[in-house]
Amino acid sequence: MKKTKILCTIGPASLSREVQEQMYKAGMNGARINTAYEEIDVYEKRIKALRKVCKIPVLLDIKGPELRLQASKSKPVQKGDIINIGAQDRDASFNHDIYDQLTVGDEIFIDDGSLQAEITETDKKSVSVLIRNQGILKDGKGVNIPGKTVKTPCLTDRDRKIVELAKKNSIEYIALSFTRSKDDVAHLKDLFNGVDIGVIAKIESAQGLENFDEILGVSDGIMVARGDLGVEMPPEELPIVQKRIIRECNQHGKLVITATEMLESMIMNPRPTRAEISDIANAILDGSDVVMLSGETAIGKYPVEAVTMMTRIAEKTEPSVISRVHEEQFQNISRSISRSIWQITKTMPIDSVVALTRSGYTARMITRFRLEQPIIAVTPSEIAARKLQLLYGVQPIKFDYMNKKDHIVSTAKMLFSEKYLREEDIVIFSAGFRTYTTHASNLIEIHKVKSLLRFEGLKVQDVN
Repeated sequence: MKKTKILCTIGPASLSREVQEQMYKAGMNGARINTAYEEIDVYEKRIKALRKVCKIPVLLDIKGPELRLQASKSKPVQKGDIINIGAQDRDASFNHDIYDQLTVGDEIFIDDGSLQAEITETDKKSVSVLIRNQGILKDGKGVNIPGKTVKTPCLTDRDRKIVELAKKNSIEYIALSFTRSKDDVAHLKDLFNGVDIGVIAKIESAQGLENFDEILGVSDGIMVARGDLGVEMPPEELPIVQKRIIRECNQHGKLVITATEMLESMIMNPRPTRAEISDIANAILDGSDVVMLSGETAIGKYPVEAVTMMTRIAEKTEPSVISRVHEEQFQNISRSISRSIWQITKTMPIDSVVALTRSGYTARMITRFRLEQPIIAVTPSEIAARKLQLLYGVQPIKFDYMNKKDHIVSTAKMLFSEKYLREEDIVIFSAGFRTYTTHASNLIEIHKVKSLLRFEGLKVQDVN
């Protein structure tokens, strides 16, 4: 079974129930909705329609401090053209009022650098730019100004409305574009009012990269957003940065998503390039929990084929994945327990690892070691179960073991009856018992399923 999770962006190419069902069967594990383009009520309809097809986590991507181009219509431009950006009666505008922060000579990169320009004239309400290459000015495309730190608000009024939509619809994750510091994450979480939504910080600027360690500490996960990040920094440095970000996420048990242009050629073609195949394989080998499809499933001609191809690459690559986590000093009990489990699986014929977890923390700590065995995360929390679907190698199961007399035996009985475990399986069980400390998995038990069930007087035939 595929361990790497696939996050698919839902758009015009994947709005139909038929296509979504096919994508799910092909390996889609989560859905991303980019909130940059449509009216907010459209997103709610898409969420409800998607959840009628499959029960997978949904990630809403909000724009936050991201700088974007606004244009009433697409406009072809040629090298040498002078374009005005700012006033309403001109060609385009920015989504944030930053004109007085710009200076002559600043470089402007639009749509991941596909259109490049240079500022030739400024005033407080507009700028004039010299177009350097042929392209098209399109509404909603991202804007980068390399080497320039501009001040923009963390959240727009539109973002706040999207957060309310997320709370109303029990959304699992919100991705914050252009996360700059831990304060940006804190501002977003302040809007949740206790609702359990995971924050995925998108690292796509030099400022976010500089403050990465503090951002990682307060986020539930990280997205390596390579499109804008590759424009904001020298592109030849991006592969090493990607590896460092993923390694740190693995080290701390944080969800990590690698995104942008993974199967870009499949937007128009039924087969990917060899370079794209290698890119996806390397992202998995680096330690990505999730690989993401953007335009491939949102606007591409071959959304189902793209998911199928990504599944094939993942399944072929995963046997070569190894742990890159190194812990030589004590951190906490759960992290020590997870390391011990990993070491046991290397020396014993273990078939599965079962983590009894209330919040999902135990499963996160275990999966960072990239075990060969499947990890079954049993949790009484429905939201935790949905969020855990994006963790590498984790199969979440909702089951309220907390109210059972013997947590381990009752869980084993349920998993056996549902055919997640076989009677001859040797299984590691991990949990946190008799402790008031959060995130304190303090127990490891190893059992053959058949013997465990009989130990409590339950015969195997009684649970068939």
